[in-house]
Order: sequence, then C-alpha cells, then structure tokens
Amino acid sequence: MYQINPMPSIVKILRVVADPNRLRILLLLRGEELSVAELQEILAMGQSTISTHLSQLKQAGLVEDRRTGKSSLYSIRSDAAEGILGGLLKQAKDEIPEAVPDQAAMRRVVKKRQDRMRSFFDSVAGRLGKDYVPGKSWKGVAEALLRLMPAMVIADLGAGEGAFALLLAERAVKVIAVDTSAKMIEVGREQAQRHGVKNVEYRLGDMEELPIEDAAVDLVFFSQSLHHALHPERAVQEASRILKPGGRIVILDLLKHRFEEARELYADEWLGFSEAELEAMLEKAGFSNLQTSVVHKEPETPQFQTLLAVGDKES
Repeated sequence: MYQINPMPSIVKILRVVADPNRLRILLLLRGEELSVAELQEILAMGQSTISTHLSQLKQAGLVEDRRTGKSSLYSIRSDAAEGILGGLLKQAKDEIPEAVPDQAAMRRVVKKRQDRMRSFFDSVAGRLGKDYVPGKSWKGVAEALLRLMPAMVIADLGAGEGAFALLLAERAVKVIAVDTSAKMIEVGREQAQRHGVKNVEYRLGDMEELPIEDAAVDLVFFSQSLHHALHPERAVQEASRILKPGGRIVILDLLKHRFEEARELYADEWLGFSEAELEAMLEKAGFSNLQTSVVHKEPETPQFQTLLAVGDKES
C-alpha cells in the first residue's frame, strides 16, 4: 500500500531552521534542485558540513533528494514549502545578508550546468565545423554579425593599435579609440588613414579618466584591456559615465588564472577576473541585465580562458 510521508512537525521545523546556514540552503533549494558539490561552490563550505546540514533537513522532513547519475539533487518538499516553512523563508530572505549573493552564485552554478550539457551535445553532434570548409572563416562570421549591429557611437577602451576599432568602424557612426600609449595612438591613426577609415577618432588617455564627455556613446568595449587597469572598478565606473542611458558595456577579458609570468611578459596588472568579480564591478557601476560566461579556452599551456561580460546602463 502506498504510504504518504507525514507533514513535518512545527517543532522539528523550528529546531532545524534555527541555524542560519540551513536557512541559506533552504532558500537556495526553494528555487532549484542542487547537488552537494554545487552547494559547496555557492556557499563556500566543506562537503561534510553541507552533507550534515542536508541530513538534518531530510530528517526534519523539509528536504528530499533524487538520484541522477552518480550524484543526488536536493530540493524542498513541496508540501513543506507551502506550509509554515514558506512564511519563515520569506522573512529569512530579508534578514539573512548572504541571501542575495547566494542567489547570484546559484544562477552562475546552474548556468555552468547548462553549459556543460550544451558542450556535451556539441561534441557528439558530428564533425561539421571541426574540419576545413571552403569559404568559412571567423572573419566572415564577424563581418556578418557586424551587419546586425545598429549604427551607433562606440568607445573602444584600451584600443592598442586599433585593429578592433577599425573592424567596428565598418558599421559604427563613430568609434572613439582610447589608449594610454602615444605610440599606439600614432600607429592606429596611420592604419586608419592607410585604409581610408574616417569615422575612427583616436584619443590619448587613461581608462580611469577618459577623455570623453558624459553620456556620449551608445556602446563601450573593453577588449582584453581591463586587466591592464590599475583600478578596474574606476575604469568600469568611467564607462558608465560616458554611456548614454540605456547604453551597453561589453567586456572581453581573461578568466582569473595563476600564470604570474603574465605580469612581466604582457604588462598585466591583474591575472584576469572571476565572473563574480566582474559582476560585482558592473553592479556597483549601475549596470543591470548582467550576463557573464566563459567563451573560449586556449588548448596550449597555460590555457588562458576568455571571459565575456555584458550589461546595460539603466535608462
């Protein structure tokens, strides 16, 4: 005969939720099924600590698990979430300071799970694109994508010699290319003149104190330049200042790494950034609708990874 699990008792609920860390776990499991490893990553706690908390939550009848492959996914029991626990969690969300960053970390963890799944299906989908295809090139794809961009004013910050600025200029109303090196600016101007490009303006200046007026551009690009800034947060704040309301910021940079030699070899001030660090900078600068993801990993040692971050300046 089918047996229905009894409803958790109020006494057990109150006893188990007296611990703030168990409340944090419950707030996370209310919105998503998560594994022990994923909870470790989100909460920065040890495996044994997480497992102990989950065991106590299961014994109290608040959490259930289901087997998936070699691991288990945990979630709140639906009957528990609809009862007294629902009211407690609603209040706890406002009282626990870690609740908001926990949710942000959970979204990143779930996205990584989705990315792993997509990567697997990509790997078994055949050989198309892995071998030579006549006429197929990344430059061709880039040119096609540029045609989809609306005509706008773009700032390329830390532009170097301006190769990226010249590419953007094919579609932009105007590109303002900023770099701290007078020599780079000189080379960029020569290249633009040689190619007959007239809508790129090269300006000598620092990313943290841009020679650009307030609310002057529609789009800001940092292309592998933010890790050269002494104070990346200030550079992102400056990007917000020069953007029009509703404008967008795009950052391509290195994912955090441990290749210390980069400081000497490439004059890198920072060894990349984590997704959380970039998100925090963007949020502090007033950007919303944030999206971050790792978009490339180099096969050669030290296997640098490219991190993409996008955000919108609030209107």
